[in-house]
Amino acid sequence: MEFADRNVVLTGVGRPGQVGEAVALAFAERGARLVLVDRQAEQARARADALVARGHQASALAADLTDAATVSTLADRVRTMTNGNIHALVHIAGGFSMSGTVADSDPDEWTRLFAINATTTYLVARAFVPLLRVTRGSLVCFASEAVLPGARVGGRAAYAAAKSAVVVLVRAIAEEERATGVRANAIAPSTIRTADNLAAMGEGSPMVSREAVADAVCWLSSEAARAVSGQLIAVR
Repeated sequence: MEFADRNVVLTGVGRPGQVGEAVALAFAERGARLVLVDRQAEQARARADALVARGHQASALAADLTDAATVSTLADRVRTMTNGNIHALVHIAGGFSMSGTVADSDPDEWTRLFAINATTTYLVARAFVPLLRVTRGSLVCFASEAVLPGARVGGRAAYAAAKSAVVVLVRAIAEEERATGVRANAIAPSTIRTADNLAAMGEGSPMVSREAVADAVCWLSSEAARAVSGQLIAVR
């Protein structure tokens, strides 16, 4: 399998029915040894236990990814667990809300959305890119279709701006790490067919499947995409 004996770190694995669960399963079925990270320890442990019950290799850690010291400690723990060999990191952690019109929006919501989307991406990349250099590994981050040309962003400016920052961070990392062999890419999925989105929008709404998103992430993390870096990939 393409990730046999390779260590893959996933952040923001979340609850059952969310995209992190599908991404974790896709990597596990391809042979990866997984380190699953979530803000809630019980969520990370539940996702890891479910994979282990199916015969896969997974462990769980909890961390507040908006805190620099905590993320640095997380990276140290992962370094110890993997003997310093991380082949791929997928940063799924983030969140969405409608912030309303700019004129009527709440500055606290702007700050919150930047913290959970852009700041977490920055802090995770800052802490883990040095580990990815050892293996010439891959970083994949989650942006959104809201950053694509022509996307409708009215009422969701804070979210779109935060995800745009994620794209810029990925481009910067790809440029800065070219000589080290670390690749950095982002995906821009349309609305994903998660349990939360189905509950909110209904079965008839157009969505991309969790499995399709997971396949794109696995490809970007694999040797097949070894010449791909600094790209934003739409997944629809």
